[in-house]
Amino acid sequence: MAVVTELFRSEDNGTLSFGDYTLAQKAKKGDIQFEGDIYKIKTFKTMTKLDKNGQLIFESVPGSAVHNFVATTDGVAFEIESSSDVQVTLEVEAGQEYKVFIDNTNVGMMKANLGGKLTLSVELSEGTAAAVRVKKQ
Repeated sequence: MAVVTELFRSEDNGTLSFGDYTLAQKAKKGDIQFEGDIYKIKTFKTMTKLDKNGQLIFESVPGSAVHNFVATTDGVAFEIESSSDVQVTLEVEAGQEYKVFIDNTNVGMMKANLGGKLTLSVELSEGTAAAVRVKKQ
């Protein structure tokens, strides 16, 4: 995998790819239309953030490159890469429990807060990626 040099890209399979953690300066792109929604991306080495219709749906600290991101009523799935371990915040259903898988390993159950945010950590080393799946229970 590689960074998304155009910052935001829709894939042929209906998923999204976004983010460039190699940037020293913040880059952003807004008013991106995809399947009837408006997206905005901000990304650089310390943070990657994706908003959908004015609401945060993904944030990583430090920055990351995300591939094949898809969010459904049942959960969220994506592949992520970064220069180091990342903390990811996702927008999901408030108060709902989710089973979290990283590289097909069940890492346990997590409950979204009352604001609908779920925060998890993904261990990465330079040049590696991980597949993340968060499935509603």
